[in-house]
Amino acid sequence: MRSRRRRGSPPAEEHVDERWMASYMDMVTVLMCMFIVLFAMSTVDQAKFDKLRNSLATGFGTVASQKVDTASGTVVPPEYTSADAQGFSNLDLALKEAARLTALRDDMKSKLDAAGLGANVQFQINERGLTVKLVGSQTFFEPDRPELTPRASQVLGMIAPTMAKAALEIMVEGHAANGVTSYPSTWELSSARSVNVLRYLVDHGGISPGHIGAVAFGSARQVNDDSTEALMELNRRVDVVVLSDRPEVVRALIPEALKARAGGQ
Repeated sequence: MRSRRRRGSPPAEEHVDERWMASYMDMVTVLMCMFIVLFAMSTVDQAKFDKLRNSLATGFGTVASQKVDTASGTVVPPEYTSADAQGFSNLDLALKEAARLTALRDDMKSKLDAAGLGANVQFQINERGLTVKLVGSQTFFEPDRPELTPRASQVLGMIAPTMAKAALEIMVEGHAANGVTSYPSTWELSSARSVNVLRYLVDHGGISPGHIGAVAFGSARQVNDDSTEALMELNRRVDVVVLSDRPEVVRALIPEALKARAGGQ
């Protein structure tokens, strides 16, 4: 039904011939964008662009480039890249972890050296994390005894704050020399030693009980053959391992990351 127009009102204007302007304006806008892009591309330094392209391709391992890589820093092989690393390769993460563990070691070592207590403490960084070796020489444990010596308590008191601040999992590993005569077996002796270290770190060192555990290896993991008393003393030890919390694929690259750090210094 046709609508009626009010009396006295002018007739409605119709401009059916102006609808083409919308399509025309869209076309002009697209053309303008195209010319802007062309102009921007025409001002690119081709040499710098090629270097950037090759560096990114080689660095992320997406293509096998035959050109010399112009990127600075560590070039990451394809097998070391990870889609879950949020922009970092596994080797990058291993380098960061190696730097963190090295900083923990240097902090402990500087405190011990300043107090003259560093002679019988050894440090090792590997795929497990940072190991603090409390080597015997009757400094930490008397022969066939699990009690901590005063020197052992002093050393643990020095390194505990650094470990507590790191907030990483800690495993205390007890060891014993062969030839135990006044203790039931090397298993009980090494277990008692590791537990005593654990208790000191929790009771006096501020280590959270939920972040630490203890194991015993008896005389199964000796560093020598116990052929002399001096060598036996080296097996009377406890290893305090600050465990890395990185994924296994990253931890496996920590030794390589340490070599890269050493070569870059």
